[in-house]
Amino acid sequence: MKIKKGDEVIVIAGKDKGATGRVLRVDPRSERVVVEGVNIITKNIKADAARAGKESGQVKVEAPLHVSNVALVEDGKPVRAGYRVDEDGTKVRVSRRSGKEI
Repeated sequence: MKIKKGDEVIVIAGKDKGATGRVLRVDPRSERVVVEGVNIITKNIKADAARAGKESGQVKVEAPLHVSNVALVEDGKPVRAGYRVDEDGTKVRVSRRSGKEI
């Protein structure tokens, strides 16, 4: 997966199309990412002993998006990512649009 935690991404499909945010979590097994402030859902939670001091009610949280519905952002525009091997042998991600390191 070419998207990592902390990357700035833009949503390219779905109800939040056009929204940008930072990646909070990545799940490579299910190919999903959680983006800050995007795909907000309301969860109903119960009060229990494990959540001491917390009351029951509704909580708004970010739900995961499929990685194909987001793209890396460069100058406010979506870009694809590629890889390049430097002279010292390290593999780095590069923007397919500009060739700059991401």
